[in-house]
Amino acid sequence: MKKITVVSSCFNEVENLEEFCRRVREAFEKLPEYEFDMIIADNCSSDGSRDLLRRLAAEDHRIKVILNAGNYGHIRSPYNALLQADGDAAVMICSDLQEPPELIPELVHRWEEGYRVVCAVKPQSRENPVMFRIRCFYYWLLDLFSELPQLHNFTGFGLYDRRFIEALRRYHEPYPYFRGLVSEIGFRRIEVPYVQERRKHGRTKNNFFTLYDMAMTGFVNHTKLPLRLAAFSGLILAFLSLLTAAGYLVYKLLYWDTFQLGLAPLVIGLFFFSAVQLIFIGVIGEYIGAIWTQVKNRPLAIEEEKINFDDEKEQTAQDK
Repeated sequence: MKKITVVSSCFNEVENLEEFCRRVREAFEKLPEYEFDMIIADNCSSDGSRDLLRRLAAEDHRIKVILNAGNYGHIRSPYNALLQADGDAAVMICSDLQEPPELIPELVHRWEEGYRVVCAVKPQSRENPVMFRIRCFYYWLLDLFSELPQLHNFTGFGLYDRRFIEALRRYHEPYPYFRGLVSEIGFRRIEVPYVQERRKHGRTKNNFFTLYDMAMTGFVNHTKLPLRLAAFSGLILAFLSLLTAAGYLVYKLLYWDTFQLGLAPLVIGLFFFSAVQLIFIGVIGEYIGAIWTQVKNRPLAIEEEKINFDDEKEQTAQDK
């Protein structure tokens, strides 16, 4: 029997985890010809999620749990769990129930048709319509600037063949932009649409800073265009400044006694060029920050405890 590993992560999702596990099991009841297990990585939750995960793992040994020593965020923690999947294929899905586990059978059927990567995309969403439009604009902008075609309305929810997981392990990314890696690695791929649900319980852990971090990670990892725009903008603005200076000189020579330059053009020009410089210094800073992250080469996550893995991996940090 082929084995499918369902990979997820959580942070303070105690109200969703039990239903999430139940719905995953129900999804695989429609796939009796497959074995499955689950890997859930917890980011040091403080709401009782850890105790609940221990109980769920004790009741069902197919549920494997990684308890991280700290909160490593929604980028590093699920990626670390995905690299530990040992099935013939892995399904990445969020535990907040906005991505429906009921879609898993269709993802598996598409995989059996020969697609090594099956991406679940959300052309429609029941989330805040303003946020959904902003996200759509970001996907379009990244695709426009990226050196490789990028998937639109894709959050990482999907099924990935074992060969794709093996390719991921060769990248050694300490802070990956997973959606971009899906496009970069390749393999035969298909998109399956779904409607993203609203949250049933709890509140989203994303805020402006986490969304900005993810957006800039996508740009920095997959396009050099912002850096080149800085050079082009400098050349264009320098040329326009030269033309403006020449125009003022000619006008002053023709109307020496009546034309007064004044301070307004100088002040406006100074603030304009200062703003442009600060913007592109910030862009360069993002790229330098990405280099700094790569150079440090920190682990994706430090695992405090692992449950229902093999005996060697089940030791806790205290035991070591």
